[in-house]
Amino acid sequence: MSKGYFAFVLHGHLPYVLSHGKWPHGTDWLSEASAETYLPIIKVLNELVNEGYKPKLTMGLSPVLCEQLADDSFKDEFIEYLEQKIKAAKDDTEEFIKYDQKGMLKNSYLWQEYYSSTLEMFNNCNRDILNEFKKLQDNGYLEIITCGATHGYYPLLSRDESLQVQTKMAVKNYKKHFGKDPKGLWLPECAFRPRYVWTPPVPINGKKKSYLRKGSDEFLTENGIDYFIIDSVLLKGGKSVGVYIDRFEALKFLWGQFEKQYTPREEEKDKTPREVYLVSSAPEGKKPTAIFSRDPETGLLVWSGEHGYPGDGNYLDFHKKRFPGGHRYWAVTSSKADLADKVEYNRESALSRIPENAEHYVSEIDKILSEYSESANDNGILVAPYDAELFGHWWFEGPEFLKKTLINIEKNKNVEVTFLSEHLTRTQPDKIISIPEGSWGQGNHHYIWLNEHNDWTWKHIYKSEDKMCELARYWQDNPDKRDNELEDLLKQLARELMLMSASDWQFLISTFAARDYAELRMTEHYEDFKKIAQMAEKKINGDVINDGEWQFFADCKERDRLFDGIEIEWFAKVEFPA
Repeated sequence: MSKGYFAFVLHGHLPYVLSHGKWPHGTDWLSEASAETYLPIIKVLNELVNEGYKPKLTMGLSPVLCEQLADDSFKDEFIEYLEQKIKAAKDDTEEFIKYDQKGMLKNSYLWQEYYSSTLEMFNNCNRDILNEFKKLQDNGYLEIITCGATHGYYPLLSRDESLQVQTKMAVKNYKKHFGKDPKGLWLPECAFRPRYVWTPPVPINGKKKSYLRKGSDEFLTENGIDYFIIDSVLLKGGKSVGVYIDRFEALKFLWGQFEKQYTPREEEKDKTPREVYLVSSAPEGKKPTAIFSRDPETGLLVWSGEHGYPGDGNYLDFHKKRFPGGHRYWAVTSSKADLADKVEYNRESALSRIPENAEHYVSEIDKILSEYSESANDNGILVAPYDAELFGHWWFEGPEFLKKTLINIEKNKNVEVTFLSEHLTRTQPDKIISIPEGSWGQGNHHYIWLNEHNDWTWKHIYKSEDKMCELARYWQDNPDKRDNELEDLLKQLARELMLMSASDWQFLISTFAARDYAELRMTEHYEDFKKIAQMAEKKINGDVINDGEWQFFADCKERDRLFDGIEIEWFAKVEFPA
């Protein structure tokens, strides 16, 4: 008999980058993540199955990521990217042979083999990464959950229509790609807001008017979603540990400013992340939504580049790259070592660290679940959610760690690996609780996504939300005025608003990771939105739309061509008003 259950959860997401730049910010992000994270995760899961194991992994794939992976332009781009990486490794090889650099030479062969095998794998799966994930789910080794359609930050969007669209588009897109309904949804940034009278943090069209807002959970249950994941501090209070703060110096500075005004909520001892609870913001008796809580004790072991496994000196260093080509040839060496002090990477030494790290990780899981089982006389669950891109992209050896961890869990007599939906069915929770507003950032509030550096983005989003809903209501109320041109305009308008609403832009501005790119993308989507809205109003008023405007519109449709199933009516009114 096991003493508890373990759920490994990876969240895969990238903002929409197709036709919006290439390097250093743009489609190369998507290619990097595919080569270093998505295909390696598929590879290790298939290896486990072929070796006789029965892995269970929960993986979130955001709708905006799914649309990009399915796009033919990405598939062509990815082939070109892999061929460039192979050529760069061969060019490095020639130089290392010339200068008799044996360690570097060995690593250049590693990169040749790595990208050549990735190219072979991509071609062998018909260049269809999503279908490989689907097959793993259909065969019972993967549970895929969805996410807010463009990763919009639910608590700060100003209209319930926007949350409705983010959720409805997510469900519809999941059916399109995976042929079934999703059971779980990853709230972007694990950010939640209950129902209450809300005041926008920045003025909407010059005003700050308070009004009743629905809880994030209401949109999920209305659309058939059974569960979502929160940070444990939202469940029980106490001091939070941010998942990104170790990796971005800018966040440490921001936190230093916010911390002065922050008081941790008093910890509630009667709640535990080992249990599944139900949340309901609505007084009308809607079906409540289940919540799983991120385990705070094991999180840092994998998240932290300073205190966790990725900080091991033997592992491949993420930051130091060799140009041209961009391949990495150096080890972490030490978490305090600067780039000049990095030593050459040794693949064998790195892989030799995986067994110890995975064994330690599983022993901690065993210890936590066994202690809970003994004290509560019940089998609890430990939920370990991480950004998928941490495994392979940020931490190159991460997929091997994932594989070894799943093997060790399967062999462990005290711990049983589970899907979240499976555990929900198993436990049938009946405790309905309330949780506060928050996210999984340090301090569990919104300061990463709303601060003096990015508050201007919300002014544009709020203004655009109002205009989108106004035009959608016209569409709904005037069926005799509808035609294909107006429908095309309004659907593209919705796409631009949804892309503008992605939480990635505020995050990238706050972290300085790609600030210029994020500010440019935000501004471009806003400008495109305004021009298309003007065209829609011309169409409604019977004014002439000139050829140049139609050409601009055609270019927008080609560039931002996701979500063919979007519905204008979703923006016209809230299906179940507060």
